[in-house]
Amino acid sequence: MTTVATKTSTAPELSRARSTSAWLHRHPSARLLGLLSLPGLWLVVAYLGSLAVMLIAAFWATNDFTGAVEHRTTLDNFRALVTQPVYRRVALRSLGVAALVTLVDTLIALPMAYYMAKVASPRVRRLLVVAVLTPLWASYLVKAYAWRVMFAKGGVVDWLLSPVGGHGPGFGLRATVITLSYLWLPFMVLPVFAGLERIPDALLEASADQGARPLRTFRSVVLPLLFPALLAGSIFTFSLSLGDYITVKIVGGASQLASNVIYDNITTGGNLPFASAAAFFPIIVMVGYLLAVRRAGALDDL
Repeated sequence: MTTVATKTSTAPELSRARSTSAWLHRHPSARLLGLLSLPGLWLVVAYLGSLAVMLIAAFWATNDFTGAVEHRTTLDNFRALVTQPVYRRVALRSLGVAALVTLVDTLIALPMAYYMAKVASPRVRRLLVVAVLTPLWASYLVKAYAWRVMFAKGGVVDWLLSPVGGHGPGFGLRATVITLSYLWLPFMVLPVFAGLERIPDALLEASADQGARPLRTFRSVVLPLLFPALLAGSIFTFSLSLGDYITVKIVGGASQLASNVIYDNITTGGNLPFASAAAFFPIIVMVGYLLAVRRAGALDDL
Protein backbone atom coordinates (compact mmCIF):
# COMPACT_ATOMS: atom_id res chain seq x y z
CA MET A 1 0.00 0.00 0.00
CA THR A 2 2.83 2.39 0.83
CA THR A 3 4.53 1.75 -2.53
CA VAL A 4 1.33 2.36 -4.47
CA ALA A 5 0.66 5.60 -2.58
CA THR A 6 4.20 6.79 -3.22
CA LYS A 7 3.92 6.12 -6.95
CA THR A 8 0.56 7.85 -7.08
CA SER A 9 1.90 10.95 -5.30
CA THR A 10 5.04 11.23 -7.44
CA ALA A 11 3.23 10.83 -10.75
CA PRO A 12 1.74 14.36 -10.79
CA GLU A 13 5.11 15.82 -9.76
CA LEU A 14 6.87 14.09 -12.64
CA SER A 15 4.16 15.27 -15.01
CA ARG A 16 4.54 18.86 -13.85
CA ALA A 17 8.32 18.66 -14.17
CA ARG A 18 8.04 17.31 -17.72
CA SER A 19 5.54 19.97 -18.73
CA THR A 20 7.71 22.71 -17.23
CA SER A 21 10.77 21.34 -19.00
CA ALA A 22 8.88 21.17 -22.30
CA TRP A 23 7.62 24.73 -21.89
CA LEU A 24 11.12 26.03 -21.16
CA HIS A 25 12.43 24.14 -24.19
CA ARG A 26 9.87 25.92 -26.38
CA HIS A 27 10.65 29.33 -24.86
CA PRO A 28 14.44 29.89 -24.84
CA SER A 29 14.02 33.50 -23.75
CA ALA A 30 12.26 32.39 -20.55
CA ARG A 31 15.01 29.82 -19.96
CA LEU A 32 17.67 32.50 -20.36
CA LEU A 33 15.76 34.84 -18.05
CA GLY A 34 15.60 32.14 -15.39
CA LEU A 35 19.33 31.49 -15.62
CA LEU A 36 20.23 35.17 -15.36
CA SER A 37 17.69 36.15 -12.73
CA LEU A 38 19.90 35.60 -9.66
CA PRO A 39 23.08 37.15 -11.16
CA GLY A 40 20.98 40.03 -12.46
CA LEU A 41 19.40 40.54 -9.05
CA TRP A 42 22.85 40.61 -7.45
CA LEU A 43 24.04 43.14 -10.04
CA VAL A 44 21.06 45.40 -9.45
CA VAL A 45 21.22 45.22 -5.65
CA ALA A 46 24.97 45.19 -5.02
CA TYR A 47 26.33 47.27 -7.90
CA LEU A 48 23.62 49.53 -9.23
CA GLY A 49 22.14 49.87 -5.75
CA SER A 50 25.44 51.09 -4.33
CA LEU A 51 25.80 53.57 -7.18
CA ALA A 52 22.31 54.88 -6.46
CA VAL A 53 23.14 55.30 -2.77
CA MET A 54 26.35 57.11 -3.70
CA LEU A 55 24.44 59.43 -6.03
CA ILE A 56 22.00 60.29 -3.27
CA ALA A 57 24.77 60.78 -0.69
CA ALA A 58 26.60 63.17 -3.01
CA PHE A 59 23.80 65.70 -2.48
CA TRP A 60 23.99 65.54 1.31
CA ALA A 61 25.97 67.92 3.51
CA THR A 62 28.43 67.62 6.39
CA ASN A 63 28.11 69.74 9.50
CA ASP A 64 31.14 72.03 9.78
CA PHE A 65 31.27 71.77 13.58
CA THR A 66 30.32 68.18 14.40
CA GLY A 67 31.26 66.47 11.12
CA ALA A 68 27.93 64.63 11.12
CA VAL A 69 26.22 63.91 7.81
CA GLU A 70 23.07 65.97 7.32
CA HIS A 71 20.40 64.51 5.04
CA ARG A 72 19.51 67.73 3.28
CA THR A 73 19.84 68.41 -0.44
CA THR A 74 22.69 70.69 -1.47
CA LEU A 75 25.03 71.24 -4.41
CA ASP A 76 27.91 72.47 -2.24
CA ASN A 77 30.01 69.34 -2.82
CA PHE A 78 29.85 69.61 -6.60
CA ARG A 79 30.33 73.38 -6.42
CA ALA A 80 33.55 72.90 -4.42
CA LEU A 81 34.87 70.37 -6.91
CA VAL A 82 34.27 72.72 -9.83
CA THR A 83 35.30 76.04 -8.31
CA GLN A 84 38.32 75.18 -6.17
CA PRO A 85 41.55 75.15 -8.25
CA VAL A 86 43.14 72.31 -6.30
CA TYR A 87 40.50 69.84 -7.43
CA ARG A 88 40.76 70.99 -11.04
CA ARG A 89 44.51 70.37 -10.90
CA VAL A 90 43.95 66.93 -9.41
CA ALA A 91 41.43 66.10 -12.16
CA LEU A 92 43.80 67.19 -14.94
CA ARG A 93 46.71 65.36 -13.29
CA SER A 94 44.63 62.17 -13.08
CA LEU A 95 43.65 62.38 -16.74
CA GLY A 96 47.25 63.05 -17.73
CA VAL A 97 48.61 60.08 -15.76
CA ALA A 98 45.95 57.73 -17.14
CA ALA A 99 46.57 58.91 -20.72
CA LEU A 100 50.37 58.64 -20.32
CA VAL A 101 50.12 55.11 -18.88
CA THR A 102 47.91 54.12 -21.82
CA LEU A 103 50.41 55.60 -24.30
CA VAL A 104 53.40 53.87 -22.68
CA ASP A 105 51.62 50.51 -22.60
CA THR A 106 50.57 50.93 -26.24
CA LEU A 107 54.15 51.61 -27.37
CA ILE A 108 55.42 48.58 -25.44
CA ALA A 109 52.54 46.25 -26.35
CA LEU A 110 52.65 46.84 -30.12
CA PRO A 111 56.05 45.23 -30.85
CA MET A 112 55.51 42.53 -28.22
CA ALA A 113 52.11 41.52 -29.58
CA TYR A 114 53.29 41.76 -33.20
CA TYR A 115 56.16 39.39 -32.54
CA MET A 116 53.86 36.99 -30.65
CA ALA A 117 51.19 36.96 -33.37
CA LYS A 118 53.17 37.18 -36.62
CA VAL A 119 56.79 36.17 -36.02
CA ALA A 120 57.06 33.63 -33.20
CA SER A 121 56.46 29.93 -33.78
CA PRO A 122 53.35 28.36 -32.22
CA ARG A 123 55.38 26.86 -29.36
CA VAL A 124 57.19 30.12 -28.61
CA ARG A 125 53.88 31.99 -28.92
CA ARG A 126 52.31 29.87 -26.19
CA LEU A 127 55.31 30.45 -23.92
CA LEU A 128 55.13 34.20 -24.50
CA VAL A 129 51.42 34.29 -23.69
CA VAL A 130 52.17 32.50 -20.41
CA ALA A 131 54.99 34.97 -19.73
CA VAL A 132 52.61 37.91 -20.27
CA LEU A 133 50.02 36.39 -17.95
CA THR A 134 52.46 35.33 -15.23
CA PRO A 135 52.69 38.79 -13.53
CA LEU A 136 48.92 38.71 -13.03
CA TRP A 137 49.35 35.73 -10.70
CA ALA A 138 51.38 37.81 -8.25
CA SER A 139 49.81 40.04 -5.65
CA TYR A 140 49.17 43.66 -6.64
CA LEU A 141 50.70 44.93 -3.39
CA VAL A 142 53.80 42.76 -3.78
CA LYS A 143 54.47 44.22 -7.23
CA ALA A 144 53.81 47.79 -6.12
CA TYR A 145 56.09 47.52 -3.09
CA ALA A 146 58.76 45.85 -5.24
CA TRP A 147 58.79 48.96 -7.40
CA ARG A 148 58.96 51.11 -4.27
CA VAL A 149 62.12 49.28 -3.22
CA MET A 150 63.63 49.73 -6.69
CA PHE A 151 62.80 53.46 -6.77
CA ALA A 152 64.16 54.11 -3.27
CA LYS A 153 67.46 55.86 -2.87
CA GLY A 154 70.20 53.28 -3.33
CA GLY A 155 67.76 50.87 -4.95
CA VAL A 156 68.09 48.93 -8.19
CA VAL A 157 67.22 51.89 -10.42
CA ASP A 158 69.87 54.08 -8.78
CA TRP A 159 72.38 51.23 -9.08
CA LEU A 160 71.67 50.78 -12.80
CA LEU A 161 71.92 54.50 -13.60
CA SER A 162 74.91 55.30 -11.38
CA PRO A 163 77.58 54.24 -13.96
CA VAL A 164 76.31 56.92 -16.36
CA GLY A 165 75.97 59.57 -13.68
CA GLY A 166 72.20 59.29 -13.39
CA HIS A 167 69.86 58.52 -10.55
CA GLY A 168 66.43 57.04 -10.12
CA PRO A 169 63.21 59.04 -10.41
CA GLY A 170 62.50 58.65 -6.70
CA PHE A 171 58.87 58.88 -5.63
CA GLY A 172 56.42 61.01 -7.55
CA LEU A 173 54.45 61.12 -10.77
CA ARG A 174 57.21 59.51 -12.85
CA ALA A 175 57.38 56.56 -10.48
CA THR A 176 53.58 56.33 -10.52
CA VAL A 177 53.45 56.23 -14.34
CA ILE A 178 56.19 53.59 -14.54
CA THR A 179 54.57 51.39 -11.89
CA LEU A 180 51.08 51.66 -13.36
CA SER A 181 52.44 50.95 -16.85
CA TYR A 182 54.01 47.75 -15.54
CA LEU A 183 50.91 46.70 -13.62
CA TRP A 184 48.44 47.13 -16.51
CA LEU A 185 50.67 46.13 -19.45
CA PRO A 186 49.13 42.61 -19.81
CA PHE A 187 45.70 44.19 -20.22
CA MET A 188 47.00 46.00 -23.31
CA VAL A 189 49.09 43.18 -24.75
CA LEU A 190 46.31 40.59 -24.84
CA PRO A 191 43.69 42.60 -26.83
CA VAL A 192 46.37 43.78 -29.27
CA PHE A 193 47.64 40.22 -29.66
CA ALA A 194 44.09 38.99 -30.34
CA GLY A 195 43.55 41.78 -32.87
CA LEU A 196 46.79 40.97 -34.70
CA GLU A 197 45.93 37.29 -34.87
CA ARG A 198 42.72 38.15 -36.74
CA ILE A 199 44.63 40.05 -39.45
CA PRO A 200 45.30 37.60 -42.33
CA ASP A 201 48.94 37.12 -43.26
CA ALA A 202 47.90 37.38 -46.90
CA LEU A 203 47.28 41.10 -46.42
CA LEU A 204 50.84 41.63 -45.22
CA GLU A 205 52.21 39.57 -48.09
CA ALA A 206 50.11 41.51 -50.60
CA SER A 207 51.41 44.79 -49.21
CA ALA A 208 54.99 43.54 -49.54
CA ASP A 209 54.31 42.39 -53.12
CA GLN A 210 53.18 45.93 -53.93
CA GLY A 211 56.58 47.21 -52.82
CA ALA A 212 55.64 48.56 -49.41
CA ARG A 213 58.34 48.49 -46.78
CA PRO A 214 57.58 46.91 -43.36
CA LEU A 215 57.03 50.28 -41.69
CA ARG A 216 54.63 51.39 -44.45
CA THR A 217 52.78 48.08 -44.21
CA PHE A 218 52.44 48.47 -40.48
CA ARG A 219 51.23 52.07 -40.78
CA SER A 220 48.86 51.64 -43.73
CA VAL A 221 47.58 48.07 -43.31
CA VAL A 222 48.06 46.86 -39.76
CA LEU A 223 47.26 49.97 -37.71
CA PRO A 224 43.85 50.72 -39.30
CA LEU A 225 42.73 47.13 -38.75
CA LEU A 226 44.25 47.08 -35.26
CA PHE A 227 42.73 50.35 -34.10
CA PRO A 228 39.63 48.79 -32.43
CA ALA A 229 41.88 46.37 -30.51
CA LEU A 230 44.06 49.26 -29.34
CA LEU A 231 40.98 51.08 -28.09
CA ALA A 232 39.83 47.92 -26.34
CA GLY A 233 43.14 47.65 -24.51
CA SER A 234 43.08 51.34 -23.66
CA ILE A 235 39.76 50.85 -21.86
CA PHE A 236 41.54 48.67 -19.31
CA THR A 237 44.73 50.70 -18.93
CA PHE A 238 42.97 54.07 -18.84
CA SER A 239 40.18 53.08 -16.44
CA LEU A 240 42.43 51.10 -14.09
CA SER A 241 44.94 53.96 -13.94
CA LEU A 242 42.21 56.56 -13.41
CA GLY A 243 40.73 54.62 -10.49
CA ASP A 244 43.97 53.52 -8.83
CA TYR A 245 44.89 55.03 -5.47
CA ILE A 246 47.10 52.37 -3.88
CA THR A 247 50.05 52.84 -6.24
CA VAL A 248 50.02 56.59 -5.62
CA LYS A 249 50.13 55.94 -1.89
CA ILE A 250 53.10 53.59 -2.31
CA VAL A 251 55.31 55.29 -4.92
CA GLY A 252 53.58 58.62 -5.59
CA GLY A 253 55.20 60.62 -2.84
CA ALA A 254 53.16 63.79 -2.24
CA SER A 255 51.26 63.47 -5.54
CA GLN A 256 47.51 63.09 -5.49
CA LEU A 257 45.09 61.71 -8.03
CA ALA A 258 41.29 61.84 -8.13
CA SER A 259 40.92 58.44 -6.49
CA ASN A 260 43.11 59.56 -3.59
CA VAL A 261 40.80 62.51 -2.94
CA ILE A 262 37.94 60.03 -2.59
CA TYR A 263 39.96 57.70 -0.38
CA ASP A 264 41.28 60.45 1.91
CA ASN A 265 37.86 62.00 2.43
CA ILE A 266 36.50 58.61 3.52
CA THR A 267 39.34 57.37 5.73
CA THR A 268 40.76 60.54 7.26
CA GLY A 269 38.36 63.38 6.59
CA GLY A 270 35.19 61.43 7.22
CA ASN A 271 33.38 63.56 4.62
CA LEU A 272 31.33 60.87 2.91
CA PRO A 273 29.09 63.24 0.88
CA PHE A 274 32.10 65.00 -0.62
CA ALA A 275 33.78 61.67 -1.39
CA SER A 276 30.58 60.51 -3.14
CA ALA A 277 30.53 63.67 -5.22
CA ALA A 278 34.21 63.29 -6.11
CA ALA A 279 33.57 59.70 -7.21
CA PHE A 280 31.43 60.95 -10.06
CA PHE A 281 34.45 62.40 -11.86
CA PRO A 282 35.99 59.03 -12.90
CA ILE A 283 32.51 57.60 -13.55
CA ILE A 284 31.56 60.42 -15.92
CA VAL A 285 34.95 60.26 -17.65
CA MET A 286 34.73 56.50 -18.21
CA VAL A 287 31.11 56.59 -19.39
CA GLY A 288 32.07 59.22 -21.96
CA TYR A 289 35.14 57.22 -22.96
CA LEU A 290 33.14 53.99 -23.36
CA LEU A 291 30.54 55.76 -25.49
CA ALA A 292 33.32 57.12 -27.70
CA VAL A 293 35.12 53.81 -28.22
CA ARG A 294 31.83 51.99 -28.78
CA ARG A 295 31.39 53.94 -31.99
CA ALA A 296 34.69 52.48 -33.21
CA GLY A 297 33.62 48.90 -32.49
CA ALA A 298 36.29 48.44 -29.82
CA LEU A 299 33.90 46.78 -27.39
CA ASP A 300 33.66 43.82 -29.78
CA ASP A 301 37.36 43.11 -29.13
CA LEU A 302 37.09 42.80 -25.34
